[in-house]
Amino acid sequence: MSKEMLNALEALEAEKGIKKEIVIEALEAALVSAYKRHYGQANNVEVEFDGKKGNIHVYAVKEVTDEVMDSQLEVSLKDAMEINMAYEVGDKIRFEVTPKDFGRIAAQTAKQVILQRVREAERTVIYDEFSAYENDIMQGIVERQDRRYIYVNLGKIEAVLSKQDQMPNEFYQPHDRIKVYVSRVENTSKGPQVFVSRSHPDLLRRLFEQEIPEVYDGIVEIVSIAREAGDRSKVAVRSNDSNIDPVGTCVGPKGQRVQAIVNELKGENMDIVEWDEDPAVFISNALNPAQVVDVIFDAVNPKACTVVVPDFQLSLAIGKRGQNARLAAKLTNFKIDIKPESEMEDFYAQQAEAAAGEELLDGDAEEFVEANAVDYDDASYEETEYEEAELDAEQPEEAEQTEE
Repeated sequence: MSKEMLNALEALEAEKGIKKEIVIEALEAALVSAYKRHYGQANNVEVEFDGKKGNIHVYAVKEVTDEVMDSQLEVSLKDAMEINMAYEVGDKIRFEVTPKDFGRIAAQTAKQVILQRVREAERTVIYDEFSAYENDIMQGIVERQDRRYIYVNLGKIEAVLSKQDQMPNEFYQPHDRIKVYVSRVENTSKGPQVFVSRSHPDLLRRLFEQEIPEVYDGIVEIVSIAREAGDRSKVAVRSNDSNIDPVGTCVGPKGQRVQAIVNELKGENMDIVEWDEDPAVFISNALNPAQVVDVIFDAVNPKACTVVVPDFQLSLAIGKRGQNARLAAKLTNFKIDIKPESEMEDFYAQQAEAAAGEELLDGDAEEFVEANAVDYDDASYEETEYEEAELDAEQPEEAEQTEE
């Protein structure tokens, strides 16, 4: 080994990002393995790599004992004291045992071990790099596909796009450039595995952050997303600045901002609605473009409600195959039952009768209280007379007892 080895290690570190210390550690482990293979023992062997000159030294570590049982592992106290008078029993002494032809043997034996450690180090570097992109968006190039996956080249690694993560309205061809959402990164025995998605709701969130600076800065906040990939999505937004309209900001002038997102998602329809603290208002907004007459919440289940819409807007509120109502329920996290206004006339009539009945009961109760009002002065007088009458009734009995 020489300075050429050091230059190679520095070039490897610069080119592939593998630290020189990792390669040196792998090299030392490989040389120990090579020594054991060619010289029969390596239980007490240490290999030292000179980081300045590039030289390698092999040392046999022996323990100082009074009586030597194994000359390969032990050295007598007498021999140790000839080296240094300070040695005592139990001390460790290193003896250099570097063979003359060890360089050739090491190069032949350690090659595969070093390459393996280098591959492991590369995998670790790639895993650490792509772990930072987890839950983020990246651009890749479609490479190939099989029955299970579409393989997307992200640069240093090939990510996999499964069938459930693909958009049903898209057809992927080799060399297509697509934006993907990195859903998870796993460190497997075969190396890092990156899973990406085109149907994940958070892909929409990241696209909004890319296209709309106010969303990226946090001035406009995305509260919730309901998405049926490739067909339609609903996004609830709110503004942290009273002077900024969240919906208008996301739509952009002449719809340019949202149109860029729609184009990236191959024509997926986009409904942007304003979030509101009042659940009734939020549910009404979520059912856009349908008009809402009333929102009636279930007294038993606080997360269920009945939405009343005009008869001519019933199909619009429900949507094609129930899509509008389904997305609104996902967006608001409410169970929504949509009723036409004509079917709710009996319900409103019952409510009116119940309200009138309550008013009538309240009026009767007031009349009853007024009719049975008690004058406390008269009541105290009557009570006094009653007590005196009881007392008079008791006196004859006391008189009879006296006579007896």
